[in-house]
Amino acid sequence: MNKPLRRVAIFCGLLMLALLVRNNWIQYVQADKLRTDEKNRRVAIERYSSPRGDIIVDGEPITGHKATKGDFAYKRTYKDGAMWAPVTGYVSQAFGANQLESIEDGILTGNDDRLFFRNTLDMLTGKNKEGGNVVTTLNGAAQKAAYEGLKKQGGKGSVVALEPSTGKILALASFPSYDPSTIAGNSLDTDTKAWQALQKKNNPDDPMLNRALREVYPPGSTFKVVTAAAALEHGLVEDADQKTDTPLPWVMTGTRTELKNDGNLPCKDATLREALRVSCNTVFGKAGADLGNEKMLETAKKFGFTEEQFTPVRASASVFSENMEPSQVALSSIGQFNTAATPLQMAMVSAAVANNGTLMKPYMVDELQSPGLDTIEKTDPEELSEPMSAKNAQILQSMMETVVNDGTGSNAQIPGVTVGGKTGTAQHGENNSKNPYAWFISYAKSDDGSSPVAVAVVIEDEDAVRGDISGGGLAAPIAKNVMEAVIKSKQ
Repeated sequence: MNKPLRRVAIFCGLLMLALLVRNNWIQYVQADKLRTDEKNRRVAIERYSSPRGDIIVDGEPITGHKATKGDFAYKRTYKDGAMWAPVTGYVSQAFGANQLESIEDGILTGNDDRLFFRNTLDMLTGKNKEGGNVVTTLNGAAQKAAYEGLKKQGGKGSVVALEPSTGKILALASFPSYDPSTIAGNSLDTDTKAWQALQKKNNPDDPMLNRALREVYPPGSTFKVVTAAAALEHGLVEDADQKTDTPLPWVMTGTRTELKNDGNLPCKDATLREALRVSCNTVFGKAGADLGNEKMLETAKKFGFTEEQFTPVRASASVFSENMEPSQVALSSIGQFNTAATPLQMAMVSAAVANNGTLMKPYMVDELQSPGLDTIEKTDPEELSEPMSAKNAQILQSMMETVVNDGTGSNAQIPGVTVGGKTGTAQHGENNSKNPYAWFISYAKSDDGSSPVAVAVVIEDEDAVRGDISGGGLAAPIAKNVMEAVIKSKQ
């Protein structure tokens, strides 16, 4: 073979080798990635080729399916979609999926590896593939009370209810909301228009925002529960009825600025119980400054601040800053300055107090089921931290119960039930120029001393008369209804 032909042969051989390597790389190394790539239309066609499994509440499905024409055989439907959207999320032929619909997509479509043997058996017997179920911890009556309370109020807001002893999420409501059924298909005339109408740029109310998990608000005076816990745990005070060293007026450390109370309140040297009952800024601001940034941050972190929570849906991290000046610590200790919390976070604070100082990890999926209703995975309650001792938690319980029995939280009273709570009215906007947020956190106790439910409610009502906004007035009645719903469901 002459030299030119030999070069051509070698070059052709190298091309064949490169082709073989590339072919094997695609078929074996990248096969799974290409098979599951969202841009591969076969993935979407396969996802909607059979009915999805259901999301379950109280033993009943809150989702369904509907046959459709075209490449996609089925689309998702929802029962009371707007009420349950913060829990389910959406799954759409055109826009993908989020929240539980996305996280547990493998179970719901039947494609999870743990269903391999079931799917193989169905294939051999000629049975169509089915999706499994996601059984939630949610309480239908509590969710309804939460959502209807927010809807009646009319403004934006959120409610979270937890079972303190386990961390189970009993209610997770956000308002305004949206019906995921309206965007479940792929019609340009209906689903796409509905999707565009829900986007924040077209709808300033942002109905697709999960306020319960993703929005952080200044918690206002509800954060005084955390400050009280820090004061007890670090020995600044020994009990609820010990007088504090709080002058009136009190000038914040390192400044010439007085920290004001909301009105003419009996806050001079007030006990922690009295200070929580009437919500003294001076007592808790000075307590935070006396404890210092490090101790306040330590306690806040034990309650869950500064870390994202996964329920399994992700919740934003709540904020308590470090490296603050004493005056900034004082403001942060009454739930202002940079302090910000999700409604889930403040429900965790109330739950930890109610559970004698032990904070359980919040979760909303109780178990995953196969199409045959066999349990694939069961969630076990998990202790997250111990923000305070049982002794100090019981002291704080007595203080929160005083708030409801004789203080600003009286609208949360339930006949025959022990209720503890704390109101909050958090400043909003530059120089407090916008209507404040109304907060209420609470728990209810059973006769045996255990607590079946802890609640956090936040209301942001831009149209309300400013003087009418208070946590006790707007948020406490909703918390009361949610607690009552849980108690009745357990009887």
